[in-house]
Amino acid sequence: MLLCLGIYIVLVRKNAVAILMGIELILNGASIAFVAFSRYVAGGVNGQVFVIFIIIIAVCEAAVALAIILNIYQNFRNVDVDEVKELKG
Repeated sequence: MLLCLGIYIVLVRKNAVAILMGIELILNGASIAFVAFSRYVAGGVNGQVFVIFIIIIAVCEAAVALAIILNIYQNFRNVDVDEVKELKG
């Protein structure tokens, strides 16, 4: 359910921060699926190790994406992804 909600937010929203939150929901949905798979099917801690890697990737992705969003806001005074067509170099 989190995965579907995250995909919906990424496809529908135009705000860059909302899209970033949708991506985080997708990663959280995948994490829950890995833990459930590990508990009921595999019987080990393999799913929990994947979740730790997903959390690390999500933190790095959030830091880089927020830096990019702040830079876009500083240049264009807007974070709407439809209005920002190109990055100035």
